[in-house]
Amino acid sequence: MSEPKSFHMSSEEFRRQGHAVVDWIADYHSRIESFPVLSRVQPGEIRSKLPPNAPEQGEAFDQILGDMERVVLPGITHWQSPNFYAYFPANASGPAILGDLLSSGLGVQGMLWSTSPACTELETHVLDWLVPMLGLPERFLSTGSGGGVIQDTASSASLVALLGARERATQFASNRNGCDGRLIAYCSTQTHSSIEKAMKIAGMGSDNLRHIEVDKNFAMRPERLERQIEFDTKAGLIPCFVCATVGTTSSNAIDPVHEIARICRDHHLWLHVDSAMSGTAALCPEFRFIHDGVEFADSYTFNPHKWMFTNFDCNCFYVADRRHLIQTLSVLPEYLRNQATESGAVIDYRDWHIQLGRRFRSLKLWFVIRYYGIEGLQHHIREHVRLAQQFAAWVRDDSRFELAAPAQLNLVCFRLLAGDQANQLLMDRLNGSGDLYLTHTKLDGKLTLRFCVGQTNTRARHVERAWERIQQETGKLEM
Repeated sequence: MSEPKSFHMSSEEFRRQGHAVVDWIADYHSRIESFPVLSRVQPGEIRSKLPPNAPEQGEAFDQILGDMERVVLPGITHWQSPNFYAYFPANASGPAILGDLLSSGLGVQGMLWSTSPACTELETHVLDWLVPMLGLPERFLSTGSGGGVIQDTASSASLVALLGARERATQFASNRNGCDGRLIAYCSTQTHSSIEKAMKIAGMGSDNLRHIEVDKNFAMRPERLERQIEFDTKAGLIPCFVCATVGTTSSNAIDPVHEIARICRDHHLWLHVDSAMSGTAALCPEFRFIHDGVEFADSYTFNPHKWMFTNFDCNCFYVADRRHLIQTLSVLPEYLRNQATESGAVIDYRDWHIQLGRRFRSLKLWFVIRYYGIEGLQHHIREHVRLAQQFAAWVRDDSRFELAAPAQLNLVCFRLLAGDQANQLLMDRLNGSGDLYLTHTKLDGKLTLRFCVGQTNTRARHVERAWERIQQETGKLEM
């Protein structure tokens, strides 16, 4: 009896096409500087190249891969370009890509320890590695009361921290009876918008989020925080959560975590520290000043997928007491019951985040740490900071420009003294040229350009060329 027809890709074809895909990725990275950094397509242009209906019969893989060039590449903004200075980086590297490929090949669903013990135990171990690597407090180690878990993004980590704070403040009554409308959370006016979104998702409401004023360096003012907490408490409200940021998105400002932590201890508030991009800098001992006070935090998060050469998505989230997290999020239906879970001897990461299912994300992080080693990671972080400081010095020495915020690490906020219109025009011309990509913010009400050095392959020649292009376009504006 003959075998029934199969539409699946055979192992032989997978091997052949897998080589082709890896070759394509390698070629892409080798020619990435030939592309304009910012995609130039118009809205709807990519869809216009696609057929209106899905194919009835399968197509040859060569044809599918060929459409990466024809259809996909024109619509790519090249985040891996060494000339990408916008937002914060989302960098990748060879070992991370290969680790992610293996994760996809294994196809693990690691919701429980029992559904793949290696998925859980490798993740726990790698996150324990990172605690001393970053100079984080030992209370975040899994060997004590705390522990770490990989989330998708810092937005999810902050939401989980907020939920833990909500439940701790209400003795877990909110999980049973719904959210108490008196619960209040605090952040600075510069805090990432994900905190406001988390307030909405958590049922606490954006009106119950207090935005605390910042100082001249755009860091939260602790005295204003304490005053607001005392005011809300006297009004019969229930303060429960503070988010301190180590490296804000607009200016890379660092909130005074140590002072904020004292206030949180005095008023029994959950302190969450968001160090999404800048946390990676703490791999270098000389930059660990950014973590002053983190030893008092209830939770902490940073993104290896921003500045630690680990492709998106990979967020590391730590808690000082995992019981609050597990009690907040745990639901155990009959179909998930198993002997290992019942023994209490294992971690089931499904209780540490919003979703049930989870990928084997720790593989790519494990590959990166092992391939680069601490020494290699430190080398590249130091070089990025050095290049950013060099760029800041050039800005400082050019009388047409000013620094809009302290450049403490790898982000430089600068602007032309000629005003918002000139800065907007300069940015538009630079981005339109395809030579580099910048984004903007507003600081002190003024349009400000942001130049972030953090892409995996950014070298001195790229930063030098970026400054040359900025000077060239500035010269044209003055003509």
